[in-house]
Amino acid sequence: MNFTNLKHGYMMDKEYFEIEPIKPFSESLIWQLNRDFYQERGLTAWSENIVPHHMTSNSMVGKTYAELIFAFLKDLASKGKTAETVYILELGAGHGRLAFHILKHLEKLTLSINTKIPPYCYVLSDIVEDNLTFFRQHPQFQTYFEKGLLDTTYFDATQSTELFLRNAQRKIAPKDLNQPLLVVANYFFDSIPNDLFLIRDKKIAACSVSLQSTEDPSNMRAEKLIDSIKLTYHKEPVTPPFYVEPLINEILEAYRNLVFDTYLFFPKKSIHCLTNLQALSTEGMMLLSMDKGFHEIHDLEKKEEPEIIVHGSFSFWVNYHAIGAFCKKQGGKILFPAFSNFHLDIGCLMFLPDGATYVQTDAAYQEFINNFGPDDFNTLKRLAYANVSKLYIKDIIALIRLSAYDSTIFIKLLPRIKQVAGAITFNERRRLEQTLHQVWDMYFSINESYDLAYEIGGIFYDLGFYEAALKQYEHSIDLFGLKVDIYYNKALCYYQLRQDPLFLKTLAEAKQAFPNNEMLEKLDKLDMTSV
Repeated sequence: MNFTNLKHGYMMDKEYFEIEPIKPFSESLIWQLNRDFYQERGLTAWSENIVPHHMTSNSMVGKTYAELIFAFLKDLASKGKTAETVYILELGAGHGRLAFHILKHLEKLTLSINTKIPPYCYVLSDIVEDNLTFFRQHPQFQTYFEKGLLDTTYFDATQSTELFLRNAQRKIAPKDLNQPLLVVANYFFDSIPNDLFLIRDKKIAACSVSLQSTEDPSNMRAEKLIDSIKLTYHKEPVTPPFYVEPLINEILEAYRNLVFDTYLFFPKKSIHCLTNLQALSTEGMMLLSMDKGFHEIHDLEKKEEPEIIVHGSFSFWVNYHAIGAFCKKQGGKILFPAFSNFHLDIGCLMFLPDGATYVQTDAAYQEFINNFGPDDFNTLKRLAYANVSKLYIKDIIALIRLSAYDSTIFIKLLPRIKQVAGAITFNERRRLEQTLHQVWDMYFSINESYDLAYEIGGIFYDLGFYEAALKQYEHSIDLFGLKVDIYYNKALCYYQLRQDPLFLKTLAEAKQAFPNNEMLEKLDKLDMTSV
């Protein structure tokens, strides 16, 4: 990024560069820097683990969303709305892993019943073209594209007012849909522009911000600039009405009597985004959203001057209370956790004229979030990680099953699995085999460097499941190409299976690809006459 007319000075005896003069918080350059980061990084933002994503994009979260979506489809069926497609739009899909988990679990659920439900299509949206291309070309998505269960679209939360489905070649403009639109905003509202206010003694001040850096930002990439930036806040008393829209003003003005000494994020642009999405359907909209945020008023108190939470990009907490108020003022129904939400807030907001009649959706929310949900699982996950040395195979299998066979959970527990796998019972061995198959089935590749297929293949070999190990080594080849370790392990599998011609063939291929390799020379010494 290039900067001109940079001001150079000193602040607290430190040299600094003024990047941007005072601007309203929602119009600050920081939001453009966030966009630039994702444009520059593309998929590597997640594949290189720069931006955290597992907490909100694991298989258990995917299953939770799938259960709510499935219940919503059944509610529509009970109303006789089975003819037209229900579009499920994921905002800022990023790496696509959440979509894969949702589709996998949703497909299993829909196949489990005989009653007719409306057809559905999951739409992956993003502002990064490279991500949209990644989705369209991903081998694990092709079946869904072919069945019409998946599509992609460009969608900018701050500007877009329509969708263009690239696979179906269909434009969706306002009032085009005759089914409610279902929107998934997962780890999304925390990184799009917010307004910021200081509320104290029933007075509201609008916050602006100026940006400085201790490093010369000239030609600096967004990622490095975000990491070096310093925000200075400026306050100006608000004279109502602050906004043009009466409804949004009502929500803001209510905070004068709701909170008494706090900095408050106000999601005006998020509300505008939701308004634009609502307009696409004549039947309303349901929003499913998960993020670090707050929906209860007491959690909004005593918030200090916000600092950027940097993880390559940056994010802030989400004011779900305001989004919920926006929904309720339109006669909608909101569902937020009544119990545990120590790590994440998970909301189901029905912008529907008859939201109270969606009884199966309500019941699914109570079962899969209020009774026990992703937030509770995150607490148990942290407990397990802290006590991993005390876990045995039965404990590990139960935890992986509870995670809906999430691959990242498995990877975290893999060192302990290797420690205890050598002393397990026959029944535990079979259960572990079943678990490994399920973990692989739920794995979605985002081009990470970690070779999960190879690791699973190694455990299969140690357990004596040689044919299963061979299949995993083939998956490893598909993702990472041929390596000497793969040749070596495949040859050992053939040796154990007494498939001598394949052993010799694999060894010959390996020697040709990796001549004079000491590892391969060990295979020559194996006794081919032993049983």
